[in-house]
Amino acid sequence: MQDNVKQYDYSLAKWFLLICVVTGFLGMLIGVILAAQLAVPNLNYIAGEYSIFGRLRPLHTNVIIYGFTLSGMWAGWYYFGQRVLKITYHDHPFLKLVGVLHLVVYVITLAIALYTLFAGITQSKEYSELPWIGDIFIVLTWVLWGTSLFGSMAVRREKVIYISLWYFIATFTAISVLFIFNNLAVPTRLVTGLGSIWHSVSMYAGTNDALIQWWWGHNAVAFVFTSGIIGLIYYVLPKESGQPVFSYKLTLFSFWSLMFVYIWAGGHHLIYSTVPDWVQSLGSVFSVVLILPSWGTAINMLLTMRGQWHQLKESPLIKFLVLASTWYMLATLEGPIQSIKSVNALAHFTDWIVGHVHDAALGWVAFTIIATIYHLLPRLFGREIYSKKIIEAQFWIMMVGIVFYFSSMWIAGIVQGMMWRDITELGQLKYSFIDTVIQLKPYYTLRALGGALYLVGFVMFIYNIVMTIVAAKELKKEPEFASPMAS
Repeated sequence: MQDNVKQYDYSLAKWFLLICVVTGFLGMLIGVILAAQLAVPNLNYIAGEYSIFGRLRPLHTNVIIYGFTLSGMWAGWYYFGQRVLKITYHDHPFLKLVGVLHLVVYVITLAIALYTLFAGITQSKEYSELPWIGDIFIVLTWVLWGTSLFGSMAVRREKVIYISLWYFIATFTAISVLFIFNNLAVPTRLVTGLGSIWHSVSMYAGTNDALIQWWWGHNAVAFVFTSGIIGLIYYVLPKESGQPVFSYKLTLFSFWSLMFVYIWAGGHHLIYSTVPDWVQSLGSVFSVVLILPSWGTAINMLLTMRGQWHQLKESPLIKFLVLASTWYMLATLEGPIQSIKSVNALAHFTDWIVGHVHDAALGWVAFTIIATIYHLLPRLFGREIYSKKIIEAQFWIMMVGIVFYFSSMWIAGIVQGMMWRDITELGQLKYSFIDTVIQLKPYYTLRALGGALYLVGFVMFIYNIVMTIVAAKELKKEPEFASPMAS
């Protein structure tokens, strides 16, 4: 591995990989605690205000989206960005400096997020809870990544920009615009001299605030959970399988249609609200159309394995990647179905929505990131992966956890929706809200069990990573395709 280490600088990739693993564990642990609190409400009061559901929930979502997912994507970027562009940070010290600044500012941003969210300081916007000071650091982090991204492309020695980088460019561009517009605010302390330094007032109000929030909120999922993760899988799956991507034309179709359609689907979060009916209908239509590019990407991934399905038995990483694509297909069919107005009337505000989000987060996003990290480990640290058996066991434990999670939430959501809509002969509601809560307790218990199983699998993942770094057999050269593993 010595020649490869001299050629490429993987130090930044290693740091982002470490952050990814730490934030992944923290976010999933908090998620299991939250699931347990719904099944056993007294768990809300173990640590006073700091352990209640409302305090921990935004911490969970932010750590998973902006900690685990983004750091996993950036670990991939700082590894394969050099390779697909045929550059090295050894030859471009300015790019290395930008990367180091990116890492430092990102860690500061995470620290601000952990402090403010745990302290209950938020601006009450979904997926955008951080106060205005945190927003500034987010922007700085994003600008530094953009400088690294476009700066690397400016000095590239490879003319063709690989597919993965298309999706990274889309992630950078869309989030830049959406985040800034959604977070335009006036810091009250700076203007009036009163109140907390963290407090600000949004420049939007009422329906306008809801519209701009869900223009952002849905597309935070679109361009972090989706396009960023697609960027990873388009690199890792061909590398691990030794197979070329199935169809370049299908890639073009999926990319451009996804970019055009996804940006307008956020209105489906506001169905049956005070926003104009045409906005609601437009959100529903674009959401249904979104099935085409989403399935186009997933089918392209699955057909990349044509003639090589035996690798599912031989490589646990291929299992993770193929199942990630499958979960992506499921999640991107389920979401559009839920956006249809007649279905939304039953599903909205229910746990079916929670199940849908976690289909994507646990199955598509986390499985892809886990496979990416396993792909990077031998190449970053020059050692074969410690145990293939641990990966196999981890995969099946996590799969069972996901099945318990989504099935319990699907059933719970439909039960909720039906009970909320049920009326007596006199036209009165048949059930009180507490009646639905009592009915859902068994499903919340099953959801907590599913989350706990998934967390156990992630702990096995961490153990395998640590043992790979400190105790696994050293490699003399970088693996060409599949990652080498001990039995």
